[in-house]
Amino acid sequence: MTSLATRVTGDRTWLVAVAASLWGFSGLLREPLSRQLPALTVVLAEHAVLVLLVSPWLVPAVRALARCSVRTKLAVLVIGAGSSALATTLFTAAFRLGDPITPQVLQKLQPLLAILLAAVLLGERVNRRFPLFAVPALVGAVLLAFPDPTAVRVRGLAAAGLAVGAAALWAAGTVLGRMVSAELSFRHVTALRFAVGLVALAGVATVTGTPVAVPVELLPRLVLLAVVPGLLALTLYYYALRRTPASNAALAELAFPLTAALVGLTLLDGRLDGSQWCGLVLVLASVASLAWHENHGSRPVVRQPQRDVHRARTLTS
Repeated sequence: MTSLATRVTGDRTWLVAVAASLWGFSGLLREPLSRQLPALTVVLAEHAVLVLLVSPWLVPAVRALARCSVRTKLAVLVIGAGSSALATTLFTAAFRLGDPITPQVLQKLQPLLAILLAAVLLGERVNRRFPLFAVPALVGAVLLAFPDPTAVRVRGLAAAGLAVGAAALWAAGTVLGRMVSAELSFRHVTALRFAVGLVALAGVATVTGTPVAVPVELLPRLVLLAVVPGLLALTLYYYALRRTPASNAALAELAFPLTAALVGLTLLDGRLDGSQWCGLVLVLASVASLAWHENHGSRPVVRQPQRDVHRARTLTS
């Protein structure tokens, strides 16, 4: 019989994957918007809607942040300004400076960077079984992204640097989100991420002279984009992250490209070739088996510091 302690500290890798899957639906709304508006305008308007939606959480979140350690305050700034705003800007700039393949290849470094950061910042340690889940998931993500993996070429040092920077910031967002959950609730982290991101994006738009006006007829689509792949997904994500090792969460986030591929296949008249189908199966099987193992296996593949285990047991007490 599963003990109370096991249920309380139960891993939430599966819920991280569900949240990441919701991000995969953003292409249905984001792609048409990007054809009519600058990318920065779309992201800025999306954050404005998000801040409005979480406004009841914002004042309590700021008060909670004021009581936090300096370490947590700095982490929140990195999550909002870096992982939410700057990373997207870097990723977009990488496409403009280089070829369309390089940024997507280098973005697959995100889980590896997250695992490294989790070891350095959180003291997480993976055992010898972790590669059994990690390697197939990463291989599957690359196969899913590129119909012909042998044609991938890394060109343009500047574009490569920007893409790696974006991957590092997204990885940092995963690890730091796990870290700040020691002092902030998932509602507070969500509200602060959107608010800090909005301020950062407004600053970038001002410096670059990017227009911020959005036609009225596009507002319903922007609101839907903000609610489902935005607020709902990130609320679930930060809730799950409180009880999920950052290393596991990094792999579970590969459900994002998996869902994006399925959406493109079923709703956007896309198609997958043989290698992409193999990649889809690898990602799905790896993430699902990791989630099952962490909840039912005799030993988790990621060892967390004892302080995190104790904190998880007190979350619902």
